[in-house]
Amino acid sequence: MTVYVRGVGLEKIGDRWELSVAKLAAQAGMKAIEDANIDPNKIDYLVVSNMTAPFLNNYNQLATAVADMLGLKAKIITNESACGSGGMAFNTGYKLVRSGAENVLVIGVEKLSDHVTKDVTTAMMMAEDRLYTFPSGSSFVALNALALDYYLKRFKVPHEDIMLLPVLDHENAVNSPHAQFRYKISVEKVKQSPLVADPLHLLECSGTGDGAAAVLLSSEAGDVKVLSSETATDRFRLNEREDPLTFKSTVIAARKAYEKANVSPVDIDVLEVHDAFSITGVIALEDLGFAKKGEGAKLLKDGQLSLNGKIPTNTFGGLKARGHPVGATGVYQIVEIALQLRGDAGKNQVDGAGIGLAHNIGAVATTTAVTILSKA
Repeated sequence: MTVYVRGVGLEKIGDRWELSVAKLAAQAGMKAIEDANIDPNKIDYLVVSNMTAPFLNNYNQLATAVADMLGLKAKIITNESACGSGGMAFNTGYKLVRSGAENVLVIGVEKLSDHVTKDVTTAMMMAEDRLYTFPSGSSFVALNALALDYYLKRFKVPHEDIMLLPVLDHENAVNSPHAQFRYKISVEKVKQSPLVADPLHLLECSGTGDGAAAVLLSSEAGDVKVLSSETATDRFRLNEREDPLTFKSTVIAARKAYEKANVSPVDIDVLEVHDAFSITGVIALEDLGFAKKGEGAKLLKDGQLSLNGKIPTNTFGGLKARGHPVGATGVYQIVEIALQLRGDAGKNQVDGAGIGLAHNIGAVATTTAVTILSKA
């Protein structure tokens, strides 16, 4: 059974004070339904991805609330997998259509701006073992800072080379209408920004914000086809892994996705990598097969990831500049790939984009979803 992306919907990421988390999700969902030009009564399932609503927004039946707002009679599923919730939700929707459902609406949503930093930091730490790691003094940012520190020492890579990833993100976000941070930065600005957790600077970290994105998956033909969607997991705690600088879940999910799609990294025309922090994006480039271990930053230095480069990456700004509304991020990535393949990416359009890959992780790659799309 071939699965198609028939409709997409995006909300601008930022401080959406005027909307509840459910209303924000419903708006994105309605845009996808309208884009697909489909009767809402023909939607068999609604899959909603979110990480923090029960903790921060007092919503435990978020999918039910969204279905009610949209007037859907569909069966509902809520998906939570930390920062990888969106990719996992898409994978669920994909499998539902492969299993016989005609139309599935997948919505990712997160609302973080209503809350103080302390509460958001605590919520985000639930991506790892909050009961074990957090009390030891490690926040989620600190875990990624440890990974960066180890990477710099192990591979002798200049920190400035890794800082080129957020610089690239901001370059692409300037012409991205739904992006949160639409301005350019430089390596010097990144270096001058405050240390959040040594050696990780503020401008190497994605910010907090509100956002929602939606995809209408269908068995009926559309402009974009899903070639594969694969997931994998690793050890829950970063400190218990065989190699903290190899995201095993990404390696496994990518290998399976390439095999199912019958493609390899050289066939990818446009790429979305999960770069909640500069280091996670660089490691992802390596584990997805685009660079050897320790050489991911060379792609940045050589200009291969720019819009007119060999592997245009994070073409709407990535997590750093487009924004990272946690549970929605993976769905944003899918929508952005679909827009590129449809030729609807505006000033950020990649010429000749025929195959795209989206990489979404939960925690420090405890879970990974890799999705490969193509023109139909």
